[in-house]
Amino acid sequence: MSTTRRLRPGAPVASAPPPGARPVQPGLDELGTPLQDVTFVVVDLETTGGRAGEDAITEIGAVKVRGGEVLGEFQTLVDPGGPVPPYIQVLTGITTSMLVGAPTIAEVLPSFLEFARDSVLVAHNAPFDVGFLRAAAARLERPWPGFQVVDTVRLARRVVPRDEAPNHKLGTLAALFGAQVTPNHRALSDARATVDVLHALLGRLAPWGITHLEDLATATDPVPGDVRRRRTLADGLPDAPGVYLFRGPGDEVLYVGVSTTSLRRRVRSYFTSAEKRGRMTEMVRIAERVDPVVCATPLEARVRELRLIAEHAPRYNRRSRAPERMPWVRLTDEPFPRLSVVRDVRAGTAHIGPFASRAVAQQAVDALNATFPVRQCTGRLPVVPAPGASACVLAEVGRCGAPCVGGQDAAAYRPVADAVRSAMSGDPHDVVRTHAARIRTLVVQERFEEAAGVRDRLTAYVRGAARAQRHANAARCRELVAARRTDDGGWELVLVRHGRLAGTAVVDRATDPRPAVASLRAGGEHVPAPVAPATAAHPEETDLLLAWLEQPGVRLVELDGEWSSPVRSAQAVRDAAAAVAVALVAPPAPLVDDTPPASAPERRHTA
Repeated sequence: MSTTRRLRPGAPVASAPPPGARPVQPGLDELGTPLQDVTFVVVDLETTGGRAGEDAITEIGAVKVRGGEVLGEFQTLVDPGGPVPPYIQVLTGITTSMLVGAPTIAEVLPSFLEFARDSVLVAHNAPFDVGFLRAAAARLERPWPGFQVVDTVRLARRVVPRDEAPNHKLGTLAALFGAQVTPNHRALSDARATVDVLHALLGRLAPWGITHLEDLATATDPVPGDVRRRRTLADGLPDAPGVYLFRGPGDEVLYVGVSTTSLRRRVRSYFTSAEKRGRMTEMVRIAERVDPVVCATPLEARVRELRLIAEHAPRYNRRSRAPERMPWVRLTDEPFPRLSVVRDVRAGTAHIGPFASRAVAQQAVDALNATFPVRQCTGRLPVVPAPGASACVLAEVGRCGAPCVGGQDAAAYRPVADAVRSAMSGDPHDVVRTHAARIRTLVVQERFEEAAGVRDRLTAYVRGAARAQRHANAARCRELVAARRTDDGGWELVLVRHGRLAGTAVVDRATDPRPAVASLRAGGEHVPAPVAPATAAHPEETDLLLAWLEQPGVRLVELDGEWSSPVRSAQAVRDAAAAVAVALVAPPAPLVDDTPPASAPERRHTA
């Protein structure tokens, strides 16, 4: 069995139901576990003191309930292995003599854990009671089960205001809610009273939308009531990876997000204290529904998120919405080329980028200008200088050959342009060496802030050049199919064309993947060739695909084009700071090993 997906621009997103469609009521397994189906074990302890690591348990009382019905009770005295302090005897009525002959905690704890198995533990001031039980288990070297724990004190603080009760002690709440049992500092009586308090608190939480066990886990979060009540927007969402779209009035897409595991769990987190961004709380308050887009794999989900953000430009997303606004650095195509920050890519000249901002792009320009005597004036220069032209200060200090006044003709300027072009599309060695020497000088002079500025300038150049070189490789590759093993032994197949995800397929372990590869190639999205180094996709999409392809275990299955990287390139300089350190210690040494490049053939089939 295989699932194949073809990705196209503007893929339809679930919105309004089609005409004649019938509404479907989500099942309880989609919503969670209703509280009436949850088995609670309400427990209370009496102890010799308040320190779990030093004091001991003297009595355990517990009541098992489900759906308001008592299923069983557990009560026993426990020999603490020593005398009970007098003030504890006065408080609880449990004397040292009463515990003579009582079972030890080593005998009692296994029985209690069996009684509470597969339940949710409830206690009034749960950290105290559960802390003693966990400490006892640790002393006995018994593993502690992963109980979900509910603290009725914390629940009461959310729903019982101070003007209704002066405090949240068990006796106060039992009187407020009319509990059938009055707590008296004996374990079973206090546990019975806590049962009535729990049921009363759950009744108050229901209007807040706390009706399932999953809700109860976050019921004590400091979340505004109007936000919590909107958690029903997550009802019915699939437990699968994909993209979700919060939609507001007029069907406006407010926010696009991604989940690589479970759409339902991720969307639910927006209605709990886990979400701390104020703008997200504002967005949730005006959202009217959430549309899911289920994806076969986490990679597909991340790509679809980028495309939907670019398509809808949601006002609450801060990621790059418009890839066309990401700047590049270009070496202009003219007799005396210069560096320019531009918005597009043109054939026939060198580019680096794209960059996140114009400021970062300018840092990369400054790095190249600091290394090569390339002209920095912005106008286009004629081949023959104009009469009366004057040179700038860079010519006076020897940083420019002054072609504007005839100091260099086009032939003399060509080696300068060629060196810049090589640094942009190939070897960064000259730029790194120049900046390493400058950093060395500044550090010796203890001008550390200026040295940091030089480092940032170099980093901008290296990252921009490496990105352009990586993207150029992908842009020129007409088609690539790669595969990676899934956790269940199947295959995740990815089709990439000119740096764009053109399709995905998931094949289970019992299915031959070769027909799926053929189907994927035949049905994949047609992608026109772009102008390299720009790819046919959002730059961040290409980055995602390249990162996926570089994962351990990814296999190249089909290739139409070339897939190679030169050894001496900016891609080899992963860390500009580390490259500077190498240049400072051993300047003559090459930045990378001179290993012959690994180049794929023009057409490759890998079994």
